[in-house]
Amino acid sequence: MSATPNETVLIVEDEPKIASLVADYLRGSGFASHHLDHGDSVVPWLEQQQPDLVLLDLMLPGTDGLTLCRQLRERWPRLPVIMLTARVEEVDRLLGLELGADDYICKPFSPREVVARIKAVLRRSRAAEAPASADSAALVLDDDGWRALADGHDLGLTAVEFQLLKVLMNAPGRIFSRDQLMDHMYRDHRIVSERTVDSHIKKLRKKISDVWPEREIIRSVYGVGYKYQPEE
Repeated sequence: MSATPNETVLIVEDEPKIASLVADYLRGSGFASHHLDHGDSVVPWLEQQQPDLVLLDLMLPGTDGLTLCRQLRERWPRLPVIMLTARVEEVDRLLGLELGADDYICKPFSPREVVARIKAVLRRSRAAEAPASADSAALVLDDDGWRALADGHDLGLTAVEFQLLKVLMNAPGRIFSRDQLMDHMYRDHRIVSERTVDSHIKKLRKKISDVWPEREIIRSVYGVGYKYQPEE
């Protein structure tokens, strides 16, 4: 998949060589890019411009990447964000405890991998913005578009939330432990804590309840884990 015309990636990275290398590979794949090297410049720039995705380094002068990710989620919740980090211990937070980045890439990385991840996140983002079928009266998974539709309404799930919901829905009534859910959610066997699963479940429930406030279809089983229990 090549970039659609005029797709722009904002690169927020304080190391000029890394930023330049990524920009070169993006340009070779048909993307435009803009580079900022200071955290304090990001929000003012976004108030004037509309990129399709932000590639955000964790360690920045001025406002740090974690704070920026939180600010971006609050002000531009549909703007895809991919974090760059050399701090593996921050992965839990990046992927959704309180920040909800769409993806993360650990340094050192291959520029080709960065471009591939950007394309994947943008593909999911475009699918989420596509019109949903209005005649659905159930919770339906769209595997091609990586979206979940409740009564035809797109729940706006992240990739990890979609995968989590898919695992649960594929086995109604089955109780999954947190370890089992982590194995399904993170096929690359990255190290995350059980709190990550709890956080994703909480966000998933919130998105479902925004459409179905009276339904509880993801249920906790005390001391064990979670299950998907569709209503009779």
